[in-house]
Amino acid sequence: MTELSRRAMIASGTAMGVSISGDARAQDNAPLLIRYRGATVGVPNLATFEEWYVQWLGLAVRERGNVSDAVAASWGTPKTAGRPYLLLSPDANPDVFIRAVEIDQVPGYKAMATWGWNAIEIIVQDIPALHAKLKKSPFTFIGEPAPLGRYPTIIAMQVKGPADEVLYLTCETGDHAKSPLPIAKSLVDRIFIMVGGGPDIVKMQGWYADHFNMKRNAINDATTDIVRKAQGKTMKDPLPTTLLYLKNHGNIMQLDGYTDTSTARPRAEGQLPPGVAMTSFAVAGLGALKVKFQSAPARLDGIAYAGRRAATAIGAATEWVELIEEE
Repeated sequence: MTELSRRAMIASGTAMGVSISGDARAQDNAPLLIRYRGATVGVPNLATFEEWYVQWLGLAVRERGNVSDAVAASWGTPKTAGRPYLLLSPDANPDVFIRAVEIDQVPGYKAMATWGWNAIEIIVQDIPALHAKLKKSPFTFIGEPAPLGRYPTIIAMQVKGPADEVLYLTCETGDHAKSPLPIAKSLVDRIFIMVGGGPDIVKMQGWYADHFNMKRNAINDATTDIVRKAQGKTMKDPLPTTLLYLKNHGNIMQLDGYTDTSTARPRAEGQLPPGVAMTSFAVAGLGALKVKFQSAPARLDGIAYAGRRAATAIGAATEWVELIEEE
């Protein structure tokens, strides 16, 4: 299955045979992950990251500072304490952030070839305009804009950023009332899909299903072209993929089963992983969750938390999962 086919599963309004209608999302037995609050990227050079994301993606810096001891403890990364960070977000959805945290350079790290979070998908307003803009930028294109097969109103492209993080940039050009995608309110708007990969997709899927009441959808023997290319595989090599749905509309998770050429992600001791390191989710409360946290839930300062309680767990593919209580 190509990247376009994978997107077509989303565009169809039915993912692997599971309806994503409003009634289904409103069910009493709803997922415990409500929506995305943000993604964190481990970055060797904050200045470059800020320049690219502000100048070319139009995000605004909401906060800058140094990681506190309390936040570093919450993440389980003690050597992140004192490291500088940036918090950026679009004006249209300022509370859905991309956070860049300074880490030491990790030799040999390669995007989409190691376990954990591997891509951030963002809803955008105008693909041709953004494509023309980014063609003049230092972002590396790994997937040119293309319509999605039987759903030509959805256009997607993919780029790689300064920390080897991958961004999927997706636009709905048709009837938004019939689309599972959120409506973009700025040229580059908010995160709506996070993509994770690991060696055992059944274990990954089960971790989210068991801990957060997320429905186990069918696992297809397919995944995106760019993952195959990153792992030295051909289009004939099967790779499994599945989708999970958060409680709120327009918040979807993709899990990919990686091949035998993939490895655990290297990282500097006591620091966050390089590239897309962590995903932050809104939850109603931490007390009822039966998840092993890196540190006890704590009230944290800063715009991302605003004094709310947060805690971090490590998922089945060694991905960092930050849970922030919703007001």
